Amino acid sequence: MWQGVLCGLLAGAMWGLVFVAPAFLTAFTPLELACGRYIAYGLISATLLFNRLPALLRRLDRADMVALVKHALAGNIVYYMLLAMGVKLAGVAATSLIIGVLPISVTLLGKNDHGSVPLRQLALPLLLVAAGISCINFEVFSQPTAASGPLAHKIIGVLCATGALLCWTWYSVDNARYLKRNPHYSSGEWSALYGVSSGLIALLIALVALAIFHADVTGAGAQASGRDWGLFWIVNGLLALGASVIGNHLWNIASRKVPLTLSGQLILFETLFALLYGFIYKQQLPQPLEIAAMLLLTSGVMWSLRVHALDEESEAHAG
Repeated sequence: MWQGVLCGLLAGAMWGLVFVAPAFLTAFTPLELACGRYIAYGLISATLLFNRLPALLRRLDRADMVALVKHALAGNIVYYMLLAMGVKLAGVAATSLIIGVLPISVTLLGKNDHGSVPLRQLALPLLLVAAGISCINFEVFSQPTAASGPLAHKIIGVLCATGALLCWTWYSVDNARYLKRNPHYSSGEWSALYGVSSGLIALLIALVALAIFHADVTGAGAQASGRDWGLFWIVNGLLALGASVIGNHLWNIASRKVPLTLSGQLILFETLFALLYGFIYKQQLPQPLEIAAMLLLTSGVMWSLRVHALDEESEAHAG
């Protein structure tokens, strides 16, 4: 189990980079960032597989292909698009609060899976997690905001953010279950196949968007607006390698080695590392509420780890 926890922590460290990368590419839309990242992810995955790709593709059956398409959409593309729309219509504060429920939603959805600890034993750790999430968002909500948009836009934004939460919750649980049911694929093989499918779908979306909106990606208009496509592909290539290729591979290992009631809480490492990277990027120290949030989240996860370890020991002695 502890190897799975370490892999979950390292995956969170990689995923936290996603929150810093857009700061380098403010001239690009979320759709462009999503397509760029996942196209790069697909290219890197296909390159890593190169010699093994034909053999792996022959091993895929209908169920595998359906799972890959569903996971690529729910865990990557649709999730990010809904998230971006939620931020645009409902604001960063409301969207981040909704997405912040992710560790709890994954834990609740996986409560009946094999190896999961009864929720009554996780009640106090989950309360600490909820308190930490509240601290992260309280300061954002307490800041004065600009004039609000139409109520209908806010409602649609909240629904989009909720949809993003449901997408990643379902993906995290279904991916973990699928990996445990199909041990004939290594974590690396499944992550690479997942990357190739994500890249192909992102490329298709990008081509459709390019045809509809006729985006200027190479001409003088793009240069005048500060849209540096060289920097765009460098940042997205690094993001695809670190957060997608390496991060997803580590998460697949963690998903096989820890129960779902714990893997949901390991996602909190992404939040902690995102906060850390943000402080480094802005060159500022965390505020008191942010420090409290990090302490509460860490305490909740460590407490949950202890509960799972004790439960594992009890089962070992009983066997």
